[in-house]
Amino acid sequence: MKKREFVVQDILSKIYQEHYSDGKLPTQRSLATQYEVSRYTIQEAINSLSDIGVVKVIQGSGIFIRKDAKQNPLIYNSLTRNSYNRISSKIVFLEKQPALEEDRQIFELDDEQYVWVFQRIRIVNYKITQIETSKLPVSLFPDLTSSIVEDSIQKYVQQSGYDISHYITSYTPVLITKKQAELLLCKKGTPAMKIINRGILKSGQVYEYSEVTAIDYSCTYIIPFNKESHQTRQND
Repeated sequence: MKKREFVVQDILSKIYQEHYSDGKLPTQRSLATQYEVSRYTIQEAINSLSDIGVVKVIQGSGIFIRKDAKQNPLIYNSLTRNSYNRISSKIVFLEKQPALEEDRQIFELDDEQYVWVFQRIRIVNYKITQIETSKLPVSLFPDLTSSIVEDSIQKYVQQSGYDISHYITSYTPVLITKKQAELLLCKKGTPAMKIINRGILKSGQVYEYSEVTAIDYSCTYIIPFNKESHQTRQND
């Protein structure tokens, strides 16, 4: 993932986590220091957040979070529109690894903590449709097993005593690589969708970060019309 896209996703995540209780982001200089990127990268990320109606930049005053920033719920996608008895998973690997710097940023971990990393294929109506690579903090889920991964992560999270609040999701069109084609049983170069998810608990903590490559993917949203944003884009 490009640095700019990571910053966009991380700021979105922290907005849903209620990190910015005063409704205002830190300065661009502070964000550049926090993410260890250039001011230009931060500016591009803020522009992206502004374009999708999440923040409003007021020159001389700061970067403000729009009050309606969370009003874009997902209705369904190719996976969720199927009942659970039509969906199954097969694990490729499950490992416990030291948290990387990016992991520590996402999950807000201290040094020397660990994350679970697993990969599984998702099978819908007896057809392999997705490859999912996910990370979960070991501190929240010390007893993750292969059988849990092949069942339901959401069910496991709830059975562990946590309440799931939101998901932040981004989509990018990609082409299937040779290695992915072997898992998906399709041709190299097949069009697909790369889906990046962050699962957030009601406590505000990110519990899962996943990257999914899906073939035959579609999704539907309901997006409230933002008159102010529409007028601003016309005037820019």
